[in-house]
Amino acid sequence: MTRHDLPQGMIRATSTTGTHEGYMPGWANDFETEALPGALPQGMNSPQKCEYGLYGEQLSGTAFTDVRPERTWCYRIRPSVKHSARYTKIDLPNWKSAPNVDPDVISLGQYRWDPVPVGETGQTWLTGMRTMTTAGDVNTQVGMASHIYTVTESMQDAYFFSADSELLVIPQEGRLRFCTELGIIDVEPKEIAILPRGLVYRVEVLEGPCRGFVCENYGQKFALPGRGPIGANCMANPRDFKAPVAAYEDREVPSTLTIKWCGQFHETTIGQSPLDVVAWHGNYAPYKYDLRTYCPVGAILFDHPDPSIFTVLTAPSGVPGTANIDFVLFRERWMVAENTFRPPWYHKNIMSELMGNIYGQYDAKPQGFVPGGMSLHNMMIPHGPDRNAFEGASNANLGPDKLDNTMSFMIETRFPQHLTQFAGQEAPLQDDYIDCWESLEKKFDGTPGKK
Repeated sequence: MTRHDLPQGMIRATSTTGTHEGYMPGWANDFETEALPGALPQGMNSPQKCEYGLYGEQLSGTAFTDVRPERTWCYRIRPSVKHSARYTKIDLPNWKSAPNVDPDVISLGQYRWDPVPVGETGQTWLTGMRTMTTAGDVNTQVGMASHIYTVTESMQDAYFFSADSELLVIPQEGRLRFCTELGIIDVEPKEIAILPRGLVYRVEVLEGPCRGFVCENYGQKFALPGRGPIGANCMANPRDFKAPVAAYEDREVPSTLTIKWCGQFHETTIGQSPLDVVAWHGNYAPYKYDLRTYCPVGAILFDHPDPSIFTVLTAPSGVPGTANIDFVLFRERWMVAENTFRPPWYHKNIMSELMGNIYGQYDAKPQGFVPGGMSLHNMMIPHGPDRNAFEGASNANLGPDKLDNTMSFMIETRFPQHLTQFAGQEAPLQDDYIDCWESLEKKFDGTPGKK
């Protein structure tokens, strides 16, 4: 992306240590970046007077006394209190928060949906968001929600932030730009974006229409999983996460700022763009990540390992061994296990599993799980391969086999996921999904040595 590609009036830092223009590499690094030379104080955070008449302000993502506090110092044209005025409650009826238990919707079961159509034009990031499931409680900051977004139009002098959550954005179609307080992030299919709690941004359509998935994390922040016995390499490597360099707008235009707070939406009107951070340093920032850089590990002799080995990001819970959220990726890879049923086995799980298909075909559900589609197998609900997948894997020639042109993901949580009214009654639900197991046959034969 070159400088003339920037939104009108936005100025960005001209130098970066990143391998891609406009980004700095590394997960949870202590970054520093400035869009004007000398705007960033050195050796201290809060000088008596900042350069260029800027205001110093801290954005905190954790408690001050956390073991490793996550915070970023911003040097901005106005303090953010000038981007906040009297609020009016507004209604975004398709964006729901937990707890959201609809008595007319049954969440217990196995569900699968076709892609949600993009539909009418004029859908922005806010009006095009539709909640599929919720889990936990947004007020106590545990759990999550899953959404589908369909976006056809850029936000015009309109901005948003969530006080409730960080957002994991998974594009499936089209290209989006997130113009944030800390810089610009462009994302497209096969990439993800992570937008921290409290960060102000505007969403623009670079190439539309746009559709994708959002995991809204109410709980502890996403982190890279511990590799444990796997060791120092593979999975998602920190250097492949990219944080934006500083970019700012100095525009005096009437603007609206929408805030999501405790599941409710409020709007305020201000007289300027709030994206006015000229320089910043810290470790609380948005990221993008290219899913094609994820290096999977797997079985190289026998048995199918737990899908936890494919975890890209995890948000811890208060219970060891379970997660508030695990984001798991199933991408192209080799299958080589000997004398092994290679697809995921049949199982019931303490975790609730929501899946989405970015492109291609998922090996355990070769029919019906199409790109843009979703499925949900709630906690302790049995699921596994359909009949065709079972028969194919049971009788396959077990030479090396490349799973190609495939990318699906799973969002797991230790909490039950409740369907919204939209998911249960309006979204394109595959009513016959449960029938994919109906033709499984009884194969039992008590004869010794019979398989």
